Amino acid sequence: MKMLIAVDGSEFAEWSVQMLEAIAGRPPDHVTLLHVVDSASLKSSARKHATLSKQAIAAMTKAGDQMLRRFEGLAKLALKQASTKPRTGIETVLAHGRVADTITKVAKQKKVDVLVVGSRGLSDAEHYLLGSVSRKVSALAPCPVLVVKRPLTSLAHVLFAADTSKHSQGACSFLCKRFLPDSAHVTVLSVVEPAVTELATKYLSREQVEQISAPKRLAAEQMVEKLRARFLADNYAVTTKVQLDHVTDALLRQAASRDIDLLVAGSRGLTGSERLQLGSVSETLLKYAPCSVLIVRGWRA
Repeated sequence: MKMLIAVDGSEFAEWSVQMLEAIAGRPPDHVTLLHVVDSASLKSSARKHATLSKQAIAAMTKAGDQMLRRFEGLAKLALKQASTKPRTGIETVLAHGRVADTITKVAKQKKVDVLVVGSRGLSDAEHYLLGSVSRKVSALAPCPVLVVKRPLTSLAHVLFAADTSKHSQGACSFLCKRFLPDSAHVTVLSVVEPAVTELATKYLSREQVEQISAPKRLAAEQMVEKLRARFLADNYAVTTKVQLDHVTDALLRQAASRDIDLLVAGSRGLTGSERLQLGSVSETLLKYAPCSVLIVRGWRA
């Protein structure tokens, strides 16, 4: 597996690198640590002070090089390679440009399997709406994106948000083939949206609502069983659950459980502009989930 980790010197970037400890038992073949100097914005804001702009970019580039060397040491430590023969190749890349665009461009050029970025989590909700780097990267990246929201040094318990689409099967395939350590326990949760409105539930009995929703629930149960079989075939511990509820509400409640390390969801392959404009379950999870979130796109079952 090839992994790209975008770093900016913040605490959140450190968590992104330390995340390698969680997959040390199944280490990636190659890790690229990328730092982007936002020279485009700096040049734009300092057009009348070209000399000052060049000096600032030079200083930021030097600081970026030093930062990358420090993060390389953290990566080796997380992978327990500091004093052993390396199993994972680690390279550092310093690039210039607009941050989110450059990160996704490098991810595409290097054909990475997963892109990792840090995020401020719930405290970043306002910034997220305004267009944070993590939001733009998760929308534009051509590959699965892991957004690290808090220290993630183990993947003991993973919550898999399942639906009846092929994207859930693709996400399951990615986890089994490339990402999950053998010790991970997976909870597969499929939430079936009520087939009637809240107003209608006031006039229908619970049994009637369940009867109307039965076909959707049956489809969800069949998909969950298929995913369970796949995880079991790869020797992962797995539990399953299907419930009638509002999708994002139920998933976020479950993700708030203390023992959930990672929330995983498949995402359909919209174009970058469509992802930025349209709200989606995956975007809501990225914004509000208290734990780290992995959005998987581009993988087939």
